[in-house]
Amino acid sequence: MTTYLELKVPISFEDSWFRELRGLLHGVNIRWQRGFYHITIAFLDFAPDNVDLRPGLNELLNNTVAPAITFDMLDAFASGRYRQVIHLTTTDAPEDFMALVKDIRQFFKAMGCKTQSDFKFHVTLGRVQDPRMNVNKLQDIISQVDLPDITLDLTDVDYRIFKDYGKPLAHWKLDN
Repeated sequence: MTTYLELKVPISFEDSWFRELRGLLHGVNIRWQRGFYHITIAFLDFAPDNVDLRPGLNELLNNTVAPAITFDMLDAFASGRYRQVIHLTTTDAPEDFMALVKDIRQFFKAMGCKTQSDFKFHVTLGRVQDPRMNVNKLQDIISQVDLPDITLDLTDVDYRIFKDYGKPLAHWKLDN
């Protein structure tokens, strides 16, 4: 079963900086993310059917303090031919959050899961599918956005099935 663990990020499609970003990229073929913003901690291509990961995740996430993360950068990266991802990120990820991510990913590996890729700290805003664009062009355009520092306490973690419309398997509320 393909699953993922996500940390929800409470931003809005209607935030002024997001409207400015979309305006600068008007006419470019982009599939914008409309809600459900999150940081994917791990995307599991495979999890053994006979293993319930929730008890181990409970141990890792219960009594965990919600990370306060300051998002201060818009960027893009390549994701296949003629496809780029526009994302929100930080230039200073909290060490305790990165340690938690590492612990969770190591737990998944120890339980026999296969993760899709290394962790990349980002919140997907849009997927560009336009052969006229490349990462450098996008970064030039994105750099024009007046992005304020956005500091958020991220309190909600969901474990979901990838297909089946992201059906939740478990939810945790981190301590503030």
